Amino acid sequence: MIVVASAAAPVAAHSPVSHRLAERIVLMNPDNGRSVPASLGDDIEVRLTGYRENGLNYTWSTPQSSDSTVLRRTAGGMTPGGGASAVFHADHAGKATISAQRRCRPDSGHICPLVVSPWKATVTVK
Repeated sequence: MIVVASAAAPVAAHSPVSHRLAERIVLMNPDNGRSVPASLGDDIEVRLTGYRENGLNYTWSTPQSSDSTVLRRTAGGMTPGGGASAVFHADHAGKATISAQRRCRPDSGHICPLVVSPWKATVTVK
């Protein structure tokens, strides 16, 4: 998991309230099964990499949130190489699971195993 801080709106010099910078939390293939804490306003980016092996292409579906009220997807798609990515914005406190599935797509003359590999991460927003 990679965490990147991003700029928050500036606070007036006389304001007694301090604001934390929003973070961009990046999740990748090895983060499967992780539980991740996040704060309101954070962005969670998922970058999954597909691969090719022996005439078989292993491709990811576009990541989805189990609760779009907690984690609202603001971008998402698949790459020509079988990868997929998405960005979710932490809109409300709660817990949501981000999930995707990896499937096999064979080249002509090859047969895929009938296996779907799930990927998921649970995000708790406070």
